[in-house]
Formats: sequence, C-alpha cells, structure tokens
Amino acid sequence: MDKIIIEGGKTLKGEVRISGSKNATLPILAATLLTDETCVLRNVPRLLDTHTMVKLLKSLGKVVDWDKDKIIIMSNGKTNPVADYKLVSTMRGSICVLGPLLTKLGEAKVSLPGGCVIGVRPVDLHIKGVEALGARVNIDAGYIIAKSKRLKGSRVYLGGASGPSVLGTANIMMAATLADGETVIECAACEPEVEDLANFLNEMGARIKGQGSPRIVIQGVKKLHGADFKMSPDRIEAGTFVLLSAMSRSSFMIRDIDYQQLMALDDVLAKVGVSVEPDKNCVRVIPPRTLKPMSITTYPYPGFPTDLQAQYTAIMAVTNGVSVIRDTVFPDRFMHIAELNRMGARIRREGGSAIIEGVKELCGAPVVASDLRASAALVMAGLVAKGKTEIRRVYHLDRGYENIDKKLMALGASIKREKE
Repeated sequence: MDKIIIEGGKTLKGEVRISGSKNATLPILAATLLTDETCVLRNVPRLLDTHTMVKLLKSLGKVVDWDKDKIIIMSNGKTNPVADYKLVSTMRGSICVLGPLLTKLGEAKVSLPGGCVIGVRPVDLHIKGVEALGARVNIDAGYIIAKSKRLKGSRVYLGGASGPSVLGTANIMMAATLADGETVIECAACEPEVEDLANFLNEMGARIKGQGSPRIVIQGVKKLHGADFKMSPDRIEAGTFVLLSAMSRSSFMIRDIDYQQLMALDDVLAKVGVSVEPDKNCVRVIPPRTLKPMSITTYPYPGFPTDLQAQYTAIMAVTNGVSVIRDTVFPDRFMHIAELNRMGARIRREGGSAIIEGVKELCGAPVVASDLRASAALVMAGLVAKGKTEIRRVYHLDRGYENIDKKLMALGASIKREKE
C-alpha cells in the first residue's frame, strides 16, 4: 500500500493536462456488453476503477486489449451473466452491468456494489427501473438477480430522495436500448457523463433523444453494433485543479478541459474573488491575494457538484471568515473534516452541513484518506500547508485521478510516493 508525502508551500507553474472522464468511462465500458462486435474507446484514463471494470468485463466474457489510453473490447463468443462479488464490491460503478446483461441475455446476477464510504447509496432506483421494464427481481445472498425473456418499453420515474440517480439513469437507459417499444425516463440525471453514454449508445445504433435533460426517450432496437468513441475530459479532475490553483495562489495552464461543464463552480469562484480565463479547451486561473468566504449547497448537475465538495471545503479552510457547506446529494460526505482539522483547520459538522472558520494557515500532519474526493482535498491541503504532510491509503486517490502525483511534480510540487 502506498502513501504520499508532500512538502507544502511550493508555487505551482507550467501546465497540466486533464485525463478522460472516469465517471463516463465506467458505464461506457459496461455498455460494450450490449454488442458482440468490437468497440474502441479512446482517451481512457488509467485508474484503479478502470482496471477493475476491465477485469469485470473479462470475467463476463469480453476480450480486452488496453494500449496507453486506447481500449479495444471484443467478444469471445459467450457472455457470463454473473458479476462476481470480489470485483463489484470494490466499486459502485460496476452496478452498471446490470442493465446491459439483463437486456442482452435475459438474465443478470450482479453483486450489490461497494466503493467509497460516503454515506448510504441504495440501489432501489436501479431495481425499480428494470422492474418497470418487465424484469422479475429479487435479492439473494448479497446479489441482485433479475430475469426477463425480453424487456418492454415503459415510463420510468427515477427521482430519489437526493435527486436523480446518475448510475440509475445509465442502467435503465442501457437496458431500454434493446427493449421492445419506447421507454421514457422522467427525472433523468442530466450529468455530462449521462450524455456521453447516450452518445456512445447512439454510435452503436441505439435511438436515444433528450440526453442532458430530465426527460430521456429511448426507442428500442433489435441489435447494437460496435463503435469507436473518445472520452470527454474529466470535469471533476478539472475542477480539482482549478480549485488547487486558487488555493495555492498559483497560476498555471489547465489543458483539455470543458469549462462549460463547470459553470456552477465558476459562479462560486467569481464570488470568492477568483477569475478564470478560458481559451478554447484551456483555462488559466487568476487567484486574488485574498479569498472571500462563500457558503455553498451541492445539488445534482448543473448544480455545484458533490464530487467537488471536499476540495471546496479545503479552500474555505484557509479563507478568512465563516462559510457553510451543505451537501444535499450525500449528506454524510464529511469524513475529510477530521483529517483537515488535524492539519489545523477549524471545521465542525452540524447534520448535513459543515461550518468552517477559516484559519491563516494549515500545518503538515499525518492524515488518512477516507474516500476518493477526500483524498484530493488532503493533497490540496498538503500542498499549501506549512511543513510535511503524509497521506496514507492513497489507493482511494488512484481510483479517480490518473498519475496525480506525477502531474503535480511537473507543476513544481514537492511530492513523492512511497510504500507504507
């Protein structure tokens, strides 16, 4: 197991390139189960989660050739309907194989998923959706077991207690591609990653309209074919580097970024006092001498992303004044608070909110990463802290940030990776 050691206080400069989107790659990899023909995916990030999904595809009968950032997925002639616990339990995104397996094979046995410990994330909307399409579903010994001779189009409402489900929308959309008739998903997730998946499915011959809106309409087809598709840039990695630039008072170029996907963040940054200069697929952050405190509430897209909440908490921790952060998507996603407080932050939690009293500086300390985005927040804190920060359990970081230590080193950060 690795750990990361950071000597804080270095000015960052140069440029960094944003990798392909993790949250788009995982369901798109699952979607290749819908065809026996070859699919080519480009700009794929080399992440722990991507490796896990590739292993899962291989266990389900796919042949995968991965060269640099290109993955070629082929069929070996037979698909296994059982997604095993050992792989699915490590990553929530693997629940996305449920819809493709069910609609392609008429059956699926998928282990209940795992992933980051950031609060309760039920699978009820996934089950509700496939049942609406005519599947018979039960839970047995930790597995979702679904069967149907052929799914039938239906109207499916996917609103949950914390808003639309991104993976639920992806799963039902994939299941509906080979169903009989028309499926309408109401209260669908509007995230760009859902759009990417729909665009990939349409490249395969699916008939999907409305992606990116709360109402997606799918006309079922009899068969899907192979496709060649390039992943969009990872908007959460991009947002993390934008926040890091502001927090570290460093101005560096961020390349391969679709800044239009970060308008909620841009709105907040303008109020904090940070200006961002976009230029085609690049941006440069112009940090002010003094940041202003700003309270936020996370919402589903296009609201402020819950996946940037921990990183924003880190920047407010060193901003003079009081700010309140409320997470409506994952109200328990505050495990980074204790670790930031170990570094001198003054943050307390009240229900689904964090109250932050900004301090002048943070001090390096040994800390433990609890989840993917908390890991990024601790790296950001370590880069601006006085002294040395040692972050353990960085496998969380490797799940969603491709070579982040190497990217930071190229910007001038004093950061190294060691075995624990």
